[in-house]
Amino acid sequence: MTFKQLQRLCMALPEVEEIETWGEATFRVKGKIFAISSPDGDSASIKASLDDQSGLVAMDPDTFSAAAYTGKYGWVRVRLPGVPLELAERLVTNAWRRTAPKRLIEKLEKAP
Repeated sequence: MTFKQLQRLCMALPEVEEIETWGEATFRVKGKIFAISSPDGDSASIKASLDDQSGLVAMDPDTFSAAAYTGKYGWVRVRLPGVPLELAERLVTNAWRRTAPKRLIEKLEKAP
């Protein structure tokens, strides 16, 4: 996966904004960050649960690790080239769901 693919996945979700912060692209819903990546880098930090983080790291420690600073909250650092697009889509959607208000989640679930 590339940054551009990650960007497309994030921006396809309802009411997502991309805002540059700390020299990186942050993807937000209602002002809350759910994914961070550098457009010229090969990794991203994605919001997850501690259980998901643990499972991902155990599954593929070369691709997944606890994110710096936010890893204690479940965020996972992802090496983008090692992630299949289908898995990336699930990770991004789950991160968005953890962050979005309930009404937006319902809107996504009702979409055809």
